[in-house]
Amino acid sequence: MDATLRIGIIGLDTSHVTAFTKLLNDPSDANHVPGGRVIAAYPGGSADFPLSMDRVDGFTQELRGQYGVSMMETPEAVAETVDALMLESADGRVHLEQFRAIAPYGKPVFIDKPLALSSREAYEIAELAQQYDIPVMSASALRYSEGLVNALAEADGAITGADAFGPMHLEPTQPGYYWYGIHTAELLYRVMGAGCREVAVTANDDFDIITGIWQDGRIGTVRGSRRPGQSFGATLHTGGGPRLVDVYKDSRPFYSSLLVEVMKMLRTGEPGIPLMETVEIIRFLEAANESRATGQRVML
Repeated sequence: MDATLRIGIIGLDTSHVTAFTKLLNDPSDANHVPGGRVIAAYPGGSADFPLSMDRVDGFTQELRGQYGVSMMETPEAVAETVDALMLESADGRVHLEQFRAIAPYGKPVFIDKPLALSSREAYEIAELAQQYDIPVMSASALRYSEGLVNALAEADGAITGADAFGPMHLEPTQPGYYWYGIHTAELLYRVMGAGCREVAVTANDDFDIITGIWQDGRIGTVRGSRRPGQSFGATLHTGGGPRLVDVYKDSRPFYSSLLVEVMKMLRTGEPGIPLMETVEIIRFLEAANESRATGQRVML
């Protein structure tokens, strides 16, 4: 497929939409990602979520004014106009409803993290994708950081465990770990792969540690901090010893690395991440929320 894809965005309440649009629509950008152009969008926004509603107008004006993106009144109107879709709404509560609206159009869809805020909704998204035979991908940009990708290549599959760490701010409208925990969970799953069987959480006011045990006996952890200055990263445990991954040393921005993978999916129809692995990540976070509330180990 050589033609430039016409891309539509659903939800203009996150900085991701301006980052992606610039990378796609501005050939002069040093990290320009070719093959697609954002041409239409539905602003959306959640009235009870200040981090959503307070940003919609600014991002809408930027996309319309700087990049000539046409604004539509419904997600369906966007889906009718384009070849591929990026569901970017910051509020994970609306992802299933918005995906229901656009799935019947049969266009490939990238859903920004988190896929959903419950395993039930994540499974329903997967069922709709199967029903309409459309490729769907969801991911945190951290999954594709150059430092992590290079470390995994050098480990050559000899991973015995991993510890991911990062900020763990909590947002009342996005239950428990879904808001910032999705990033560290994505880091962990990028290293460990699917197959976690049980989760247990230890937490206090400042820190949370999520411990997952995989079906093959490997152990992976997520350590989240609510103290200032926490950065993202991971320690990989390999046969040659532990290796610290600093994702901030990348020469290419996270968003650009992610967008390269998204464009591959939108053009080929082949997601680089199995959708059911993403569904498992949502269940992992759901189980961690349950463990945090009860103090008990939770089986996936």
